[in-house]
Amino acid sequence: MTDAATGAPAGTSPAVPPAGPGTPGAPGTPRVYRETAAQPRTQAVPLAHVSLELGHLYMEDFEAGPERLAEHFAQVKPWAEALHTAAAVGARRPRVSTCFLIDDYFTRFSSPAELVPMVLAQAEKAGLTIDYLARESACAVADGIATAEAVEGRLVDSPPPGSDGSRPPARETGWLANGQRSAGTTGREAMAHVTGWQPPRETAARRHSVFLDVELWDERDGVRTWSCPFLAAVWQLARLGLLRHLGEPVLRPAPWADEPFPREWADLPPLIRLNPAAAPFSAYRTCSVLPSRFVPVEHAVRVLLDQVEADPEALRQTALRAAGEGLAVPDEIADRISYVFYWGT
Repeated sequence: MTDAATGAPAGTSPAVPPAGPGTPGAPGTPRVYRETAAQPRTQAVPLAHVSLELGHLYMEDFEAGPERLAEHFAQVKPWAEALHTAAAVGARRPRVSTCFLIDDYFTRFSSPAELVPMVLAQAEKAGLTIDYLARESACAVADGIATAEAVEGRLVDSPPPGSDGSRPPARETGWLANGQRSAGTTGREAMAHVTGWQPPRETAARRHSVFLDVELWDERDGVRTWSCPFLAAVWQLARLGLLRHLGEPVLRPAPWADEPFPREWADLPPLIRLNPAAAPFSAYRTCSVLPSRFVPVEHAVRVLLDQVEADPEALRQTALRAAGEGLAVPDEIADRISYVFYWGT
């Protein structure tokens, strides 16, 4: 709370104003206080240099058994080593944290008690350590906070040049594009004007367009299901330390002691820290090592991040801390993420 008369924190000795009838601070005048919740303070988060994602697999990958996981981590290992080497170029003591995302949102397979130990065992066999493990459902709702809905509220549609504003916003349609959709005609008008069609145009095209229209969610029987690209965009924002709710960080890692994992996914915290000595979960930059089938999904992620207005104070905090460490961090959020796509599915 703060003292409304002086702006000083409650409990401190405010400057004494001139005394007089009705004057705040005058003898006999009740002091007025106000809550600072209306102006939440954006809390900073610790940052590693790089957040390295060691996997983001679907339930069919887990259904294939330990052999599929062993194959995946064998593909990841050389790239993880290369990233540690590259991180050491820009920092004497590079802080690199690793993470793994399990899909418990679109399908529920097995249980944490059976699946998580299998993942950790195969990663260890490959010589990899998973510092943090997250549930994909946490990118939709985490600790009672509607994470995905909050990010949707920060989408700023990028109007293409020459647009007339007739296109509804993404939060109404559930679709977000990186340019001007194709223009066409329907019905009798289409029959009369076959040449009325116009191709789509990418807003930031370099001569030729790579147009993309991303589905954010769909609804069935009044229940909204967020798309994989949208949840992946939320995941990237969390790894970059840019998610806030009323100034508080979202997806805080919960420490996990050496104890059995629960039988139900709902009993596993949204994000857990498996390695007590790990570098911070969030980082200035992210890198994800993924199968090549994720290329279209991650293209969509970049389109989404290009149109997200992140918390300005969180961005400022990151910029100041990076400058203090002598690091160059891109202004654009999408330019802070990178990938390695290995061949295969």
